[in-house]
Amino acid sequence: MSAFSRNLCSTASRTIRQRASIACKATRPIALAATRTPLLQRAAIAAPFSTSSPFRSMAPIEPSNREFDPEIKDIANYVHNVAVDTPLAIDTARWILIDTLGCGLKALEFEQCTNILGPVVKGTVVPNGTKVPGTPYQLDPVKGAFNIGATIRWLDFNDCWLAAEWGHPSDNLGAILAVADWASRTNKAGGNVGNGKVFKIKDVLEAMIRAHEIQGCLALENSFNKVGLDHVLLVKVASTAVVSQMLGLTESQTRDAVSQAWADGQDLRTYRHSPNTMSRKSWAAGNACERAVNLVLKVAGGEGGMPTVLSAPTWGFYDVNFGGKPFKFQRPYGSYVMENVLFKVSYPAEFHSQTAVEAAQKLNKKLKALGKTAEDIDSVVNRTHEACIRIIDKQFKPMDNFADRDHCVQYMVSTMFVFDRLEATDYSDGGEAATSALVESLRQRISCVEDPKFTADYHDPEKRTISNALTVKLKDGTVLDEEVVEVPLGHRLRRDEAKPHILEKYKRHLGPHFPAEHVDKLVKLGTDAKTLDEMDVDTYVDLYVKN
Repeated sequence: MSAFSRNLCSTASRTIRQRASIACKATRPIALAATRTPLLQRAAIAAPFSTSSPFRSMAPIEPSNREFDPEIKDIANYVHNVAVDTPLAIDTARWILIDTLGCGLKALEFEQCTNILGPVVKGTVVPNGTKVPGTPYQLDPVKGAFNIGATIRWLDFNDCWLAAEWGHPSDNLGAILAVADWASRTNKAGGNVGNGKVFKIKDVLEAMIRAHEIQGCLALENSFNKVGLDHVLLVKVASTAVVSQMLGLTESQTRDAVSQAWADGQDLRTYRHSPNTMSRKSWAAGNACERAVNLVLKVAGGEGGMPTVLSAPTWGFYDVNFGGKPFKFQRPYGSYVMENVLFKVSYPAEFHSQTAVEAAQKLNKKLKALGKTAEDIDSVVNRTHEACIRIIDKQFKPMDNFADRDHCVQYMVSTMFVFDRLEATDYSDGGEAATSALVESLRQRISCVEDPKFTADYHDPEKRTISNALTVKLKDGTVLDEEVVEVPLGHRLRRDEAKPHILEKYKRHLGPHFPAEHVDKLVKLGTDAKTLDEMDVDTYVDLYVKN
């Protein structure tokens, strides 16, 4: 039975589990309920109690040859048996590849990021190991996955996927590139990782498409944030699946590995929200990549899986973490997510704010034409969608650090109004924007209100808009016409318009790390599909290495 079919019978299965739970509660030892029983008598009655489930005596004996949850079977079947070679998906993946690597290089300009990189033991160099772009490090694939994944995500400037759950599918490149590079180097040196395969960039692109699809399709109808879990758990699941296939595991072993990913301790979103907002949100995806590769290698070494890790009563993921509800699915796995993914082109800003910042930039031109500046603004109303309010509406919350600022729509819009820019350095402690009294004052005069239609369009699979609309009131009483931006520059509907800007962003991120002629070489290669696709992964990664 597929996960689609399972949706049809989920209500019935939940009812059975609820009745079983009620029956079990009715048969609990009297000692657990009778508070006036004498102490010695209570002790005698309660003696058989153990710390294992009190319902265990009624649990059916599980057969030894259990079927895996259909959700896990579908994922394993997809990575092993479904082709992902549509021209649009492959072309988009190429753009995602260079954009994501560029974002990782930009992150290396921030000390807080570089402080967490490198091997566990300083100075360790792993022969034929994963090389980390922009650094001299050569690491084992597990630590390599963390390093690459952490740099990719650090500045919140790589791609984005918005649905019931949010996330950044290119985070998975941390695991994919680390494994492809390590395997290729090892196999060229006479090893036999993943059946001895030397990976081409085309293989990486196909793995990226699959990882995007798994993470994105799980996110379409299932909100993990509403139960307090962070979206990086989907990076761990998706990376585990595709890395299993890359390393030559069987479909059965992939099911084992994916079940391990669902059982692995899941991240809490608390590090993304006040009062605990902190830099962990910037390396959480790297941690997910690291754990994914580690789990796959354990299964490759003989570790098994848990067939009903999702659906098992009491102890499964659904009952423990998801309110007893099974996942819902909008569509089968294909290449939909890569084809519709969102690029962050203009601003290093949480994606729900992108159109608000663009609207502010447009309003700056109107203000200038009137001879006005941010000093003249009395208040701003942002008509927006529900996800923006839930994640980044922090009008009166303190801006204590980088992580607070880059996830506050008011701060980002205020910075654009005051400085007519929004750059990664604008979030840094002690920076011009972070210490600006006007930015802080204006931030607290920007309010958000939900427009239900914006929310509906955000979830509509045919639109997937991320709308924001700003109305500015000046201190002299003038109210400017509302500025509405429904789709950001990186949206599928503006993809062709965005490509020159994506390439310029990539070039800009390469600039501080390499000589001009090497930058030009990488930019030219990034747009030469045939040459890039056929290049060995290790050869390509070597172009980004710094000694």
